[in-house]
Amino acid sequence: MANGIIEKVKEQATSVWEKVHGSQVAESILRPGSPFKKGYSDTPRNRSYVIMNNVLYHLHPVKVKRHGVRLSYTLCLGGISFFLFILLTITGIFLMFYYAPTAEAAYSDVAALSTSVAFGSLVRNMHRWGAHFMVLSVFLHMSRVFYHGAYKPPREFNWVVGVILLLLTLLLSFTGYLLPWDQLALWAVTVGTNMAGFVPVFGGQVKFLLLGSVEVTADTILRWYVLHVLFFPFIIVIFMAVHFWRVRKDGGISGPL
Repeated sequence: MANGIIEKVKEQATSVWEKVHGSQVAESILRPGSPFKKGYSDTPRNRSYVIMNNVLYHLHPVKVKRHGVRLSYTLCLGGISFFLFILLTITGIFLMFYYAPTAEAAYSDVAALSTSVAFGSLVRNMHRWGAHFMVLSVFLHMSRVFYHGAYKPPREFNWVVGVILLLLTLLLSFTGYLLPWDQLALWAVTVGTNMAGFVPVFGGQVKFLLLGSVEVTADTILRWYVLHVLFFPFIIVIFMAVHFWRVRKDGGISGPL
């Protein structure tokens, strides 16, 4: 009797699955060549569709050079940099719940993270050290690319994109430096903006834009907070998407031996 009930449940589940699998909703979601699509057949054409229509598979070409996928060749530095960016995004969102970008509350909020918030000190230190390691990993990644000659044609455009990503990583790290609103942060930002002020032609305008005044004020922390949590991450995501796309289009993670 129990076996009969189980078989009946299986038949009903199979019937429901067939109806859902063959519905217009499933047809609209699943792309041609998807192994989950009804009526899929294992043909060279459909196998190509699986690669071309899948986001994760599409990051790499169908064919790559054997040495290009060795761990000893890439050291996984690009992947580590991307992982650290995701880690910084997650920990940064956590910190945003307990931080107000005002001159009155910024320092006390950061202090409270270390004393009053559960796991606050751990998350803040993960965010801080993750930023340091991301700068290091991006620099080492570019050094590896340069050493292996992977910046040569047809990858020269992607090398330029990588240089821009390195600069954006440095700016992202530096804009977070002001947010604790302590003496070390204030003087570091003062020195940094004074250096920006010596840029020819429009240096004064750049300094005023960064500070919101002629010197560090309460308006400065809000501007740097917006740059740190919104502007630079948004620009970095765009350039990372272009970077990954060009890696795929330029023949994968490889370069001249």
